[in-house]
Amino acid sequence: MLRGNYTARIDSKGRLKVPTPFRRIIEEKHGSKVYVTSLTAENVRIYPLPEWESIEQRLALLPSMDPARRKFLDRTNYYGQQATMDGQGRVLIHPLLRKSAGVLGDVAVLGYLTYLEVWELERFQQRLLSDPYTEEDEAAIARLGI
Repeated sequence: MLRGNYTARIDSKGRLKVPTPFRRIIEEKHGSKVYVTSLTAENVRIYPLPEWESIEQRLALLPSMDPARRKFLDRTNYYGQQATMDGQGRVLIHPLLRKSAGVLGDVAVLGYLTYLEVWELERFQQRLLSDPYTEEDEAAIARLGI
């Protein structure tokens, strides 16, 4: 499972050096191929390719004209590209996604169990401050059995 948060950098060529703990888990369990995309253009999602292929298999079972399926695929394909972690654990984030997510320089890399999210560091900190965890959130998690 991918969990926790590490600060990393995206270099001038648009490459993210995946933090070593995340890199080890991804490479040992899934190999070096990943799918780099976004749903909101506010951040970057990095899925180990087998995890992304599992999502695609479930999507393929839905009716092709389903509006939610179409909206999801529109976004993940527009922002998405397959990539491979190089020998140093770097992944290229293509220019369109880098620009829209505002990621260059210092970033937060967060583990979301089966994928990573990459946020411009200040944008993520602001998001946490503007949307605090509340008692309603606690109740919602409890209803899910957590």
